[in-house]
Amino acid sequence: MKFVIIKRSWIIYSALCFVLVMCSLLFFRPNALPVDGETSPTHDLYTFHMVTGEFSSEDDSGNEIESYRFDPGTIVVPKEEEIKLSILGVNGKEHPFIIEGTNAKGVVEKGKETILTLKFSKEGTYRLICTAHPDADHNGPMIGYIVVK
Repeated sequence: MKFVIIKRSWIIYSALCFVLVMCSLLFFRPNALPVDGETSPTHDLYTFHMVTGEFSSEDDSGNEIESYRFDPGTIVVPKEEEIKLSILGVNGKEHPFIIEGTNAKGVVEKGKETILTLKFSKEGTYRLICTAHPDADHNGPMIGYIVVK
């Protein structure tokens, strides 16, 4: 009868090798995206996607209540980096908009994608305002926020 003798040092060595291999697979994967908001140096443009959306309901009198919005309502973009903002028109015929504090403006039409290339040189919060829905009297406010850090 043959016996296999396993030394304690072999078990420790095997465990260390296993841990090393697993760590290298987790941390040194090619094309892995970091999760701390940083991007790889090979990116072309940061791209942010938004859509136009609508909430509707009825009040106690049976009157329809509508409210339009940008979704997501807030995006965080890097300062001094050129970004691409893509807004898809889902609800509402059209949404003319401005980005407060900039010269940027445009129109989002239902079923179409509006794409802007932007670069913010100052940190802060910029409001993306639909001029057709600026307040509650016009089924708004339809405002998105662009936070520049």
